[in-house]
Amino acid sequence: MKELRSLWLPLLVLAVATTAWGQAPLGQRKTLTLEAARKIAAAAEAEARKNNWNVVIAIVDEGGYLVYLERMDGVQLASIEIAQRKARSAALFRRPTKAFEDQLVGGRQAILALPGAMPFEGGLPIIVEGEVIGAIGVSGVTSQQDGQIAKAGVDALLAAR
Repeated sequence: MKELRSLWLPLLVLAVATTAWGQAPLGQRKTLTLEAARKIAAAAEAEARKNNWNVVIAIVDEGGYLVYLERMDGVQLASIEIAQRKARSAALFRRPTKAFEDQLVGGRQAILALPGAMPFEGGLPIIVEGEVIGAIGVSGVTSQQDGQIAKAGVDALLAAR
């Protein structure tokens, strides 16, 4: 019985600490679902088809990992890697890849030393309520056209919210 009493206080402290920890405020993160990625890609594809452009559309999560990839018929094979790299760059740097292109065109060649930075338009972060939840990257036509297609995809998601 004496042993039981000596365990009572540490167990009570543990129970209170566990309860307090369980009630600690944790952030709620938005995430990019496969369903949302498909909707973004569908809108981007519609923009590409409307203009008779064949492209690769890559959608990544906030960490730059591939969630969805679509390769339209007839697109150059190099665009598969380029679209993924544009999306990853936009997600990790949390800005459009056009920002890097503009800096490079403006003479800031140091951009080329940033690991993973793609200095070509066509990568856009997907931002919901101020949070980057992923990104889209498009490749296959000119950089400006890639950017137009990517924007159509992101705009469709934001309009549906």
